[in-house]
Amino acid sequence: MKIDLEQTILRNMLTDEKYMRKVIPFIRPDFFEGVYRSLFGEVIKFVQKYNKLPSLDAFKIEIDQSNKFTEQTYTHALDILPAIFEKKEENEEWLLDTTEKWCQDRAVYLAIMESIQIIDGKHESATKDALPDILQNALAVCFDTNVGHDYLENVDERYAFYHEQEERIPFDLEYLNTITKGGLPNKTLNIALAGTGVGKSLFMCHVAANALSQGRNVLYITLEMAEERIAERIDANLMNVPIDQLDHMSEKMFKDRVGKIASSTQGKLIIKEYPTGAAHTGHFRALLNELKLKRKFVPEIIFIDYLNICASARMKSMGGAINSYTYIKSIAEEMRGLAVEFNLPIFSATQTTRSGYGNSDPGLEDTSESFGLPATADLMFALVSNEEMDKLGQIMVKQLKNRYNDPSANKRFVVGVDRSKMRLFDVKQEEQTLTKEEDDIPVFEKTRAGEKLKGIRFN
Repeated sequence: MKIDLEQTILRNMLTDEKYMRKVIPFIRPDFFEGVYRSLFGEVIKFVQKYNKLPSLDAFKIEIDQSNKFTEQTYTHALDILPAIFEKKEENEEWLLDTTEKWCQDRAVYLAIMESIQIIDGKHESATKDALPDILQNALAVCFDTNVGHDYLENVDERYAFYHEQEERIPFDLEYLNTITKGGLPNKTLNIALAGTGVGKSLFMCHVAANALSQGRNVLYITLEMAEERIAERIDANLMNVPIDQLDHMSEKMFKDRVGKIASSTQGKLIIKEYPTGAAHTGHFRALLNELKLKRKFVPEIIFIDYLNICASARMKSMGGAINSYTYIKSIAEEMRGLAVEFNLPIFSATQTTRSGYGNSDPGLEDTSESFGLPATADLMFALVSNEEMDKLGQIMVKQLKNRYNDPSANKRFVVGVDRSKMRLFDVKQEEQTLTKEEDDIPVFEKTRAGEKLKGIRFN
């Protein structure tokens, strides 16, 4: 039966160009066995060179000139060629479904055989660390028959899309929900820009804690602080306790508080630490696959603290051969690709430039190392603080880029911050007085920190 199915697939590839073009991107030569593998190789070579199907005579000549056949397989090939070039009518839907199922079965079988070689120590290069990826790739084999959106023909689908409620992960901060139309959608990269000590990690820890409180599965990847330090900040946030008081709690009280948090949510929070500058999206992808296999944990949102100290999976930043623009842009593109691949939002952060550190009204040009990062991000906003705002317990948020909404609406606003408890909160509406309506001049110009910016207008 297996050989008959291989012959059926090969026959339809050689006699039905429409079928051939649909399936050829998904079939690997090692899916076939014996003479069929050699014949499939010749089909691929001919189609790639001439972009059309061969005739029986042309295919015989190609086989004669090939060095891929032994005497035995050559004789077998000549015997079966007339049957393979005999066109038969098949149900197209059945044929595609059967071919897809065969590809899936062969991919899983070959993955298991390769895994056994690795376990037995007989594989040439791969180690046991490669097993999750091998099995995951085999299980992911699927025919993608979508060839694009027809603007005129697919009007019903497009109308339904416009009225579909997109799944989002909401914030617990009113203005952030307003500017994102309800929260962070899947397949997006979202960036907070801030100077050292302003509150990048505080912001991400707060949003992560809120996502956990909603019952979401959260993955927090840190390349800057230890796993325990991130957990400490989230403890302070969720327990509503000053961070310097955590070590004064008794073991029973601490465990009771954590137990109360666990009982109030269906979600999980995993914190994973990597060495600074040593991890890239390849490591993150392997972690996601490992968590799914070992812990049955599938995150709904990922936090990466922070982007600039990640590595690139595609480029090696060694010897000064690659400039920072290209390198950081590559990291951002890889992160957004990971968000699309796993259908979730990724939240990360970046530093301001040295000149942007003291700027009370930063822009995209104040992004450190690479302007390619804001070019890739879906949402990017700046976090700004100074002595006056610290005394008020506030942080300013300024929109820099927004693919979800009009970035000129609510361009600047403030949120309250309790740094001792690592928490953010909404401030009263009357405290949202960052700009004067008549001339849109930031109130920072009225402070000592803004004196040097007198006369400068902001967009």
